[in-house]
Amino acid sequence: MDDRYDMNGKVVLITGGTGSFGKKFIKLAFEKYDLKKIIVFSRDELKQFEMQNEFRGSGFYDRLRYFIGDIRDKDRLYRAFDGVDVVIHAAAMKQVPTAEYNPFEAVKTNVMGGQNVIDAAIDCGVERVVALSTDKAANPINLYGATKLCSDKLFIAANAYVGKRSTRFSVVRYGNVVGSRGSVVPFFLARMNEGKIPITDKRMTRFWITLNQGVYFVLNAVESMNGGELFVPKIPSMNIMDLARTIAPDCEYEIIGIRPGEKLHEMMISQDDARRTIEFDDFYVIEPVEQDWWQPEKIPMLKGGKRCEENFEYTSDNNDQWLDEAQLRKLIELHENDE
Repeated sequence: MDDRYDMNGKVVLITGGTGSFGKKFIKLAFEKYDLKKIIVFSRDELKQFEMQNEFRGSGFYDRLRYFIGDIRDKDRLYRAFDGVDVVIHAAAMKQVPTAEYNPFEAVKTNVMGGQNVIDAAIDCGVERVVALSTDKAANPINLYGATKLCSDKLFIAANAYVGKRSTRFSVVRYGNVVGSRGSVVPFFLARMNEGKIPITDKRMTRFWITLNQGVYFVLNAVESMNGGELFVPKIPSMNIMDLARTIAPDCEYEIIGIRPGEKLHEMMISQDDARRTIEFDDFYVIEPVEQDWWQPEKIPMLKGGKRCEENFEYTSDNNDQWLDEAQLRKLIELHENDE
């Protein structure tokens, strides 16, 4: 018997839905399921207008709805969540330097806004909520990572006070997305014509995932979650110099130093989290600290896993998967063709 959640016929809402992830999510979700509707919830009316024009003529255009709102506004979330079955929470204040300079604005969006999403989802009877996290939330050194760690814990703990309601919450954490807004690929491509590429540190490494991979991983989490899991995909790492040489082999490289709040290597599972981490072929699951509601035996994804060793940690420099220049070139081509 397949206990996976059936997405067909569901109403899905995505917060922050006009971003790179939201656009790809809409396309792939409609390809995979016969959804009743997807609601795009975001603050920017221009981006919503541009998205409407982009999807005009698509086979799912008449099943898209657009809702102007801010996750800081709880009343607006209550109105938007009425009749919604699944919420993908992608809205966040994400730019590290911006969060460092405007710390409480990041707190209001990423922490207080996250709690608003939780309250509205429970009270409106949403069935499943998956919140998108970041590798910067593991052992954070910047405010963005700290607010996302706090948000992760809010969403996981929310399962403890849903009472008799059916709402369940889980979190997906992954690394840098190829070609997303603000990522290094479009930045390097833009600077390539200037003949000089700025490099923070030649030793720097990052986890790397495509938009397609990220979307499918989130959809798989929605189908398989019981509530309280933090899902982490196994994805490759890349070195910043390999990426620079792939994109701009004839350019000069200027070392500018690591920026405030930036790590040399990223982490997705710390040694402390490893005590509660289960490893599978393609992903990890970090168990919730509070487990009264958690029933892993009911989760198809969690069959056949093994517990990580006590001193295990998953960082971008100790990864056993690495992208070489040929693989990086292929990913860059996919990004350019997807523009």
